[in-house]
Amino acid sequence: MAAKSITKPLVWILMGLLILGLGGFGVTSLTGTLRTIGQVGEADLRVNDYFRSLQREIRAVEAERGEAISFAQADAQGIPQQALSQLIAQAALDHETISMGLSIGDENLRDQILGLQEFRGVDGEFDREAYGYILEQSGLSEGEFEDGIRRDTARSFLQAAILAGVSMPETYTDALITYLGERRDVTWAMLERNDLSVGVPEPSEGDLAAFHEANAAAFTRPETRRIAYAWLTPAMIIDTVEVDEQALRDAYELRSEEFNQPERRLVERLIYPDTAEAEAARARMESGEATFEDLVAERGLDLADVDMGDVTREDLEGAGDAVFEALSGVVGPVDTGLGPALFRINAVLAAQETTYEEALPALRDELAADRARRVIEAKVDPIDDLLAGGATVEDLADETDMQTGVIEWNTTVTDGIAGYATFRDAAQSVTADDYPEIEQLDDGGIFAIRLDEVIPPALRPLDEVREAVEAGWQQEQVTALLQEAAAPLAEQLRNGTDFEEAGLEIAAEQEITRQGFLSNAPAEFIDTVFGMEPGEVAVIPGNGRVFILRLDDVAPPDETDPDLERSAQLIRGEAAAGLSQDLFQILSADIMSRAEIELDEGAINAVHANFQ
Repeated sequence: MAAKSITKPLVWILMGLLILGLGGFGVTSLTGTLRTIGQVGEADLRVNDYFRSLQREIRAVEAERGEAISFAQADAQGIPQQALSQLIAQAALDHETISMGLSIGDENLRDQILGLQEFRGVDGEFDREAYGYILEQSGLSEGEFEDGIRRDTARSFLQAAILAGVSMPETYTDALITYLGERRDVTWAMLERNDLSVGVPEPSEGDLAAFHEANAAAFTRPETRRIAYAWLTPAMIIDTVEVDEQALRDAYELRSEEFNQPERRLVERLIYPDTAEAEAARARMESGEATFEDLVAERGLDLADVDMGDVTREDLEGAGDAVFEALSGVVGPVDTGLGPALFRINAVLAAQETTYEEALPALRDELAADRARRVIEAKVDPIDDLLAGGATVEDLADETDMQTGVIEWNTTVTDGIAGYATFRDAAQSVTADDYPEIEQLDDGGIFAIRLDEVIPPALRPLDEVREAVEAGWQQEQVTALLQEAAAPLAEQLRNGTDFEEAGLEIAAEQEITRQGFLSNAPAEFIDTVFGMEPGEVAVIPGNGRVFILRLDDVAPPDETDPDLERSAQLIRGEAAAGLSQDLFQILSADIMSRAEIELDEGAINAVHANFQ
């Protein structure tokens, strides 16, 4: 049974590749006298296996990029070499299973094939004709297919033997948990600009110029793309769209329940097995002996269990009149289909009536917007034809309702058309060789773009970023002055003075771990804490702040912490999986070093020819 659970996914993958991936393409040209592209020991590197592996890798890259790639592009990215390496690694395992005499046998092979859904008929049983037909359409003989299952299964046995049952020593896990869970008690104080006893000087032009140059990265404009675009959105043409009066009335009728709602009550219902018990409960509540909440709890329920939400008179059936005659409080007991019940009224929702005339503006906007989207949709093919015929982005403004513009776009620009994620994705990927084509916007609009220029990153002039430079310079000066002020205070703490005696307002953080986070502290706060010894004092500069901290105590991990236990389990699993994978890689490398690898370059090139 274990073997079946291991190999079944491999068989499903194989069938998916055969039926969906191949479709017969290229197979017939590879199954003449050309059978292999080489050998790894006793295992063949089969032509069709390499074809499928290469096709799968190319399609994966195409799916990731969202566009087709040529074989030359795939070759430049090393995709054929990657596919061949994977095939050689699999063949090395096949060689090892052959050497070991590892095989599943005919009976297990039969069970594997009979279990595949693709080969079952309408009655759910194995269909011998469907089996032969599907393999024929996939370009495989029954022998080839069955041999593939044997190889996959034998290989999975070998892989399972390597990967299963591997565990890391507890000392490894304990060391990591000790590292992650160690707790440290810290006392710290923060100094800000208000704590300075001196003023911050005003910057000179030279100061600003020097700061601007020293922090050039912060003031550098990212790579920018100058893009010409044409676009059309429903909002642009909504005023020109006519909406039929009958369509508006039909929409109003269709949504009449939304526009006209009867009076409702927010109600809770507590049901009792008989009237006597319900009346006794009501009497206890009226006497003040119990609250409605007490009665609910006595029935073993929560308020959520008795909450009916907002209901109409009709929703309550026979209890409707009694509940709707009251405005608040508890009503009942009232007979219901589930038994006598007490109803608590929590709120009254007045009836809502919206006339057609009142609803008309909203209805018109909605229908007009929908109509505008359909109008734009109908324009897509004609505009695409214009672009295919040589029309430029600018021509579209003259020949269609589209509006044109030029945008200098980078990842920080989100105004106008750049507010659409679809446009930003297109702007990021467009190249100078791409022809404009119509693409969809999220609101039903359309656009086409052309890349005119890629402007490399450049330092923005000081005058353009003067305000940000001044703020940065000021913050740097404040931090430096705070560090000067913090130095003698830290020395006092080192000499045994308490924080209060040093005039510092403390914030004690107990049991900080390496996974801790302080929102108002600099990123290096945790690393600094865990690099200190008990009693040590440190000063950490921040952005316009300074932190003075003292490590008070170091404690081992809390063994009762459930988060730490979950981390330990995760570490054990990941470590074992990593070790298993390392062992598998070592075995594969060892097999390939022992098995002679022979490749037929002519056969490999013949496979490549099918992709060109």
